Amino acid sequence: MKHSILVAITYLVLVGVTSAQDFPVTIDHKFGETTITAEPERIVSVGYTEQDDLFALGKTPIAVRPWALPVPHGIWPWAEAAAGDAEPVVLSSGPLDFETIAQLEPDLIIGIYAGTTREEYDRLSLIAPTVLQPADYVDYATPWEEQTRIIGRAVGKLDEANTLIADIKKRFEQAREEHPEFEGNTVAAAYYSNGQAGAFASGEPRSRFFTELGFVIPDVYDELAGDAFYTAFSLERFDLLDVDLLVWYWGELESDDILPLRRTLQAHQDGREVILTPQQRFALSFSSPLSLTFALDELVPELADTLK
Repeated sequence: MKHSILVAITYLVLVGVTSAQDFPVTIDHKFGETTITAEPERIVSVGYTEQDDLFALGKTPIAVRPWALPVPHGIWPWAEAAAGDAEPVVLSSGPLDFETIAQLEPDLIIGIYAGTTREEYDRLSLIAPTVLQPADYVDYATPWEEQTRIIGRAVGKLDEANTLIADIKKRFEQAREEHPEFEGNTVAAAYYSNGQAGAFASGEPRSRFFTELGFVIPDVYDELAGDAFYTAFSLERFDLLDVDLLVWYWGELESDDILPLRRTLQAHQDGREVILTPQQRFALSFSSPLSLTFALDELVPELADTLK
């Protein structure tokens, strides 16, 4: 935890020494391109994770869109040091509140981890320049470093964004060097919900945390997911979760309908299961420079112990 705090403070120092970035900046995305004419000051984040990148880059959003568990002003523990005394407006986590967004008079709207529709984009872009995910990725599957880099360009802090990315990449490299036992082991970033089990596809940030450490996502998850960021399958195919390391994101895992099935898995019998805490789960879901630092500190030792 001390390392996380030190890294967060380092980020604040880094973002305090900025280099000039010329505007206008034009950013391509899934519905075309958006031009930002000047460095934005009033930024609304309509994605579920972008506030972390903004805080890390020293740009406080005026409004954020929360994800599931309520936290004050949408600021999770790993972002508190970078956010300082910021108190952004908290938007609805459900349908976009266009009226409130317009009343805030933003000069930039960011929605990379948002699954924004064409209709929503058209309405948002009437309020302010709106930056979405690249066309190359399905909804909710933009790589974390790509998201950070896009936001860095949009707010005039690309050099700082690249520094953040490089620092996290070094942390992953260090973890792989210290734990060669991770390399090549299969992993499932799994869940159980409403009578179905499933796992996240390889490109989804929650899976990429493990592939960055050297683990491998089974090809079948991508095949079943198709254009989605996850796959779901009936309990008759529960065997698809029998991997070298089974990581549970959520689900009533001790319930009568799932526990007997878990007991059939060799991963369960051998103790090669990890059940994430809510903070760990959301840290991987955010997969931002701030949350990944927290996740690496918390989970790498736990994963190593599980595979002993």
